[in-house]
Amino acid sequence: MIKRLYILVLFAVLCVCAHAETILLRTGARVKGTIVFQNEEVVIIRDESGARFQYMRADVETVLSDEEQNEPNEPVNDQRANDQMENGKKASILLELGGGAAVIPGEPAGGAFSVDLLVGSHHIGDKHLFVGGGLGYHGLFIGGEKYNFLPLQVAVRMPFTESKHAPVFGAALGYGIALSKDYMGGIYAGIDLGYRCQLNPKTALAIVAYTQFQQAQVTVVETVDSQPYEHRTGRNLVVPGVKLALYF
Repeated sequence: MIKRLYILVLFAVLCVCAHAETILLRTGARVKGTIVFQNEEVVIIRDESGARFQYMRADVETVLSDEEQNEPNEPVNDQRANDQMENGKKASILLELGGGAAVIPGEPAGGAFSVDLLVGSHHIGDKHLFVGGGLGYHGLFIGGEKYNFLPLQVAVRMPFTESKHAPVFGAALGYGIALSKDYMGGIYAGIDLGYRCQLNPKTALAIVAYTQFQQAQVTVVETVDSQPYEHRTGRNLVVPGVKLALYF
């Protein structure tokens, strides 16, 4: 009987202590409940209703004990919290540097390089999802010919998980502006898949394999009955390669 009573008392004490923690997020919000798991990457907390919430460790300012909880479970209304919330609203920048092969079907392959600068949001809701748009500079060298484009594009970069290290998927769509009168631009599209490391709540580094597609209209000279004729024809320029991406 005494042993059973001891177990019940111990269980009650553990239950009370389990609900004596509050997570203070970098946005200034407080989440009160039981921390059921935490490591260097994530913190999982269960509130009084039994619902579980997961937060990246980089998004957690601190964990408060029962003695430190002197305010209600609401956003902190102080200058530091306001500054953090304002900082979270600022636009993020995505800089990408890439290089690879340049291919026109039916012709020998060449080389290519690319620089893209995109502006958007790197943190939407509670996800590190980048959505934005911007401009790039792409140079392709195929068979002695040089093609330069300025792609105007919208892009999305989405990690598969919210952990510090995660695979990431990306896509872009836009129009490549030709930088020469010898050819015309056209639709630009890109897709990539790689690995991302979240350095802090607003900064991440990624290395990805990508494939870019660029339409172009080029002038072709053909000889018919010993007479040269010029006409425009479409070409599809494909670039598979690797690029380094920095979110900041």
